Amino acid sequence: MIRIGHGYDVHRLVPGRSLILGGMQIPYEKGLLGHSDADVLAHAVADALLGALSLPDIGTRFPDCDPKYEGANSIDLLKNVYAEVLSMGYRVCNLDCTVIAEKPMLKPFIYPMRKVLAEALSTDIENVNVKATTEEGLGLRGEGIGAHAVVLLEKE
Repeated sequence: MIRIGHGYDVHRLVPGRSLILGGMQIPYEKGLLGHSDADVLAHAVADALLGALSLPDIGTRFPDCDPKYEGANSIDLLKNVYAEVLSMGYRVCNLDCTVIAEKPMLKPFIYPMRKVLAEALSTDIENVNVKATTEEGLGLRGEGIGAHAVVLLEKE
């Protein structure tokens, strides 16, 4: 049996925060605003996993009103979600992600992000894809960063 899930997240860019994407700290003058480390890529992947199994989203699971998640490492949250996926007898077949950002240029960080995500999901890097694109000055207009993720799960 297979299940497909889609996840999406977006956060505003602000000064004074580190930019964390796919578990990587990206050098940039701004970071994403959020209760946790605001890693939109990890959040989108977690929501895709949860969606594939018809489970509540990460906002329900890790609410921003709960102080224990303040500054949380989103890769740790993703690992928590994946532990539940495994406990339900599923595993990742493949994951395809798109990060939407006008700046900074993400190309040098794509492979390391794939490695971090593959490790968090206990799968081979060949099963994880990350792409980056801009919105050509439309949409977020450099004010934020978004991410989409689509995951295919199979019953073990």
